[in-house]
Parts: sequence; C-alpha cells; structure tokens
Amino acid sequence: MREPQQFGRRLGDLLLAEGIVTPEQLGQAVAEQVRSDDKLGAVLVRLGLLTEEQLLQFLSRQYRVPLVEIPDQIPPDLLKLVPAAIARKYDVIPVSRAAASLTLAMADPTNLSALDEVSFRTGLRVAPALAASSAIRKQIEECYEPGTDYLQDVLALAETEARHTERSRTGDDTADLRASADQAPVVRLVNLVLDEAVRRGASDVHLDPAENCLRVRIRTDGMLAELMTSPKRLESAIVSRVKIMASLDIAERRLPQDGRIKFRHNGREVDFRVSVLPTVFGESVALRLLDKDALKLDLGQLGLEPWALSQFEQAVRSPNGVILITGPTSSGKTTTLYSALQTLNTPEVHIVTLEDPVEYNLRGINQVQVKEEIGLTFAAALRSFLRHDPNIILVGEMRDTETAHMAVRAALTGHLVLSTLHTNNCPATIARLLDMGLPPFLISSALRLVVAQRLVRKVCADCRQPYEIPEDHLAAYGYMPDRGGTALLYAAKGCSSCHFSGMKGRVALYEVMPVTPEICDLIMGSAPAGEIRQVARNQGMRTLREVGLAKALEGVTTLDEVLRVTAD
Repeated sequence: MREPQQFGRRLGDLLLAEGIVTPEQLGQAVAEQVRSDDKLGAVLVRLGLLTEEQLLQFLSRQYRVPLVEIPDQIPPDLLKLVPAAIARKYDVIPVSRAAASLTLAMADPTNLSALDEVSFRTGLRVAPALAASSAIRKQIEECYEPGTDYLQDVLALAETEARHTERSRTGDDTADLRASADQAPVVRLVNLVLDEAVRRGASDVHLDPAENCLRVRIRTDGMLAELMTSPKRLESAIVSRVKIMASLDIAERRLPQDGRIKFRHNGREVDFRVSVLPTVFGESVALRLLDKDALKLDLGQLGLEPWALSQFEQAVRSPNGVILITGPTSSGKTTTLYSALQTLNTPEVHIVTLEDPVEYNLRGINQVQVKEEIGLTFAAALRSFLRHDPNIILVGEMRDTETAHMAVRAALTGHLVLSTLHTNNCPATIARLLDMGLPPFLISSALRLVVAQRLVRKVCADCRQPYEIPEDHLAAYGYMPDRGGTALLYAAKGCSSCHFSGMKGRVALYEVMPVTPEICDLIMGSAPAGEIRQVARNQGMRTLREVGLAKALEGVTTLDEVLRVTAD
C-alpha cells in the first residue's frame, strides 16, 4: 500500500502546482483511490479530471521515463524476444533494439517484476518507455497470435513439482493438500487461468474432473472453450488452491461448498463466485466472474428499442405493481434488474433486495442474502420486508407459490416489486403465474410489465464481411419483405481480436409487454398465451425473434446466432 500513497502524493503535487485539479478534486480522487486500491492516475482519468495524454505527460516527467510512440508494424524477430504471455501479463511490448539494449513500452514503468523477467529471458538491458495502456493492449492483440504457450510452460513446471513431492508425502492428507496447493507453479498456474479468463472477458471458469485428467474451460460470450487439460495428479492441488483462495475447507470433499475470491487484474479488483460440487471423478469447480467495472447500470445503455424503453421506464416509475424479467439462466436478468434499481435509487426512496446470491453490492440499497439452511427463505424474508417500510422490493426469483403470493400481496399494498421468472416469452409468463396458483384477478391487478430477454453474441467488427440474401428467404423467420429484393447480413471469418471465433461481446434482445387493460381482460378470462401474444403485438410489442432479426440486419449479430437463441 505504500507505493500507491507515495505515487499519489507526488502526482497530486504536480497536478496542484500546475492548476490541473483543485484541492477538492484531488481529495475526491484520493478517497476513490483508497476505496478501489487503484493508481491515482487511473482514478483521475476514470473520474474525467485528467485525460490519458495529460497523465502520460505527468508520469513521464515524474519518473523521468521517455514517452514512446508504438509503431504500427513491429518486426517479428523483436516480438519473439518477449513472449505473448509476458506481454499480456505485464501490459508491455518491445518497440526497438539497439545492440544489447531493448526498449520496452510499458503502461507502468515502475513494475520491476516486468523489467526483471524480460531482462532475464532476453539477456538484454531493458530500457523502459512510457505508452498508453490502451495502445499497448491493442498492439498486443494485433501482433501476437492467441495461444497458451506460457500457460503450458507453467503447467509442465507444476507437473514436475508434483512428481517430486509425491515421494515426500507426510501421510497427513490435509497437510499434503495444503503443501501441494501452496507450491509456486500451482499458485502461478491458477492465477494465470483466472487472469486469462478476465482478459478474455469470460463469464465463467469450469474445472471439470474426468477419469484421467482435469479439463479447464472458460465461457466467453455464452460459449464454452477449452483452455487447457491438466494431468490427473495435479487435480487435487489445483482444486485445493482455488478452495484456499475462496476460504473454503480443503479437507471437505464430500459436500458442496460455496465461496468468493477477490482477484487483482491490472490494478482492479474482480470477484469470482466459487461453487464446488463433488462428482464421480472428483470435485467440479465453477467460478462465476463478477466484474464490477464491466457492469453497466443504465437503462438507456441496455439496448432497448425506443418504444420498449419508454414502456419499461414508465413501469419502473409506477408507485406499485409487479415487474417481471423472464429468461433462462445467464441471460442478463440481474443486470436488467440492477439497472432498473439504479434508475430508482435516490435518497428519498427506500429499496430492499432479497437475492440468492448477492452478486454485486449496490450503494444506498439494503441487500439481503437468502439462507435457506437457517430458514431465511424468499417467502420468510418477504414477510419481514413488509414491516421494514420499503418503497421498492427486489425479489431475486419467484421460485415457489408462496413467494409469488407474497410478492403480489406486497404490490397490492402499495409497493413496487421487481422479480424474475423462468419462462420462454412474455405471454407464457401469464400461464406460469396461473400454474403457480395465483388467481387471475390478482395477476391482472398487480402485474404492470413483463420483459423477456436473451443474450446473443455480436459479430466481430474487425473481421465481419457483408453478404446479400434474398428477402424471401428471411420471411420464414418472421421478416416482412419490403420489395422482394435482397437484404444485407454479416458474417465473420475470425481474427486475433475475437480469438478467431468471429464473435466478440454480447448484446441483449428484449421482448417488452406492458399489461394493458385489454390484456388484463384476457387474463381475467384465462385466455391462451397465443391470444395474449397477438393482442400485445397489435399494441406494439416486438417478439424476441423480430428484435433479433432487426439486430442482424443492423450488422450487430448474425442470422445463425439469432436463430440459435430465439424461438418462432
């Protein structure tokens, strides 16, 4: 902690002396630095008090390190001196060489570990130069082929170490597990896996035990891909290392366990939610990545179409009623709910949430974690909530009839209730609520809005290619041809930017159905979902398939991706 504080004082003095920031602004930035544990310069840029160019000028003057312009083309023989894994690990890239000296562009020229490792690998004297982190990362992705060479090197070291330690086991199983998990190659290997997951923007990491190996896979943009395969002898060490990081019991291998890991990546903190599940061949570990910096809590940035956004905003401003977000697991429902809460989160409003688990901490909101083992269920907590004088209640999921009844009663007694439900589309939500035993008059009285959503992968903007397709061919998917001509769609061949998958990032598709008086009448008459759907479409609702086709025609995603995640 000492280095960031010294860095902050020196940089802060420079900024104050030149009148770039006021003492009040500097105090605000220092307070944010203490909270986030980031570099002061990064905090100032994030708060908009300093541009990245100004920061580089100040850092160059502070550390007496020259600024360098990263060339568009870096010779291959120069790139070979610094492996891709080292470049990505430290945010560095070689830019020139003169005799026994190598100029290394760095985002942080005080990183002695990076300088030492590059010097040791190359045998050259390393001269640090300063460059923007964004420019370095962009050049790394363009210059280096995607690969896991460094990961494989560390895996080989860990396996060699495991062979040696097998001969010196103490007989104490727990002590052996801890000793193997604390070996330097194993520690480095697990850190590299987590680091690679964050760098690729993954949502999950899976450690899956098989009969003869341990498969390590990461889920990026909703799709699983294998990162590496570890020998079986390393399985217990790797799993135990994850358990230690998550503060779990490494000796317990018969029961499921849950925990959290706080992981530092490039100066920022990323949370991993850890779930350990015993299986036939060993313990399976699932790590859900919870990146606070990547979370966009703004209804306007979710990608809702204008009509759908206006209906959503109107519903969340209602003084009471139920708003339901539906969709499968990992379809972005939590982000949508949190965005709605952030819109409503003011000092004049009392908001309480009931979640399982609490994924992100929201400032100014009282969040409660469900603990069924002690009787703190959704239904039981809801009863207590009503005595806590809330204006808005978020129920993480309507899992049972009792919870659904309590949520509806809360809405009818003057509270705005937001929750989620697992259904395929908006009209099917009505049928699900009826199936849960809610009377039609309660549903029609309390329900304000239903939102169904899916996440589709975006086509890579760097390698996408347009192609034409007859409009008549799209008619089978619900598209209404204009003139019977051709439509322009996109596909991608893959590049280093998207790890040669052709897809990069995800975007949400939203089907929004306001519960109008006409739909209330249909609910009271127990009308089938198809009839409710037709009335909703006549009133402006666009189905998930229709919204997806529009995104494909805009060049945001591909036709195949839309068909993969949406039904007719």
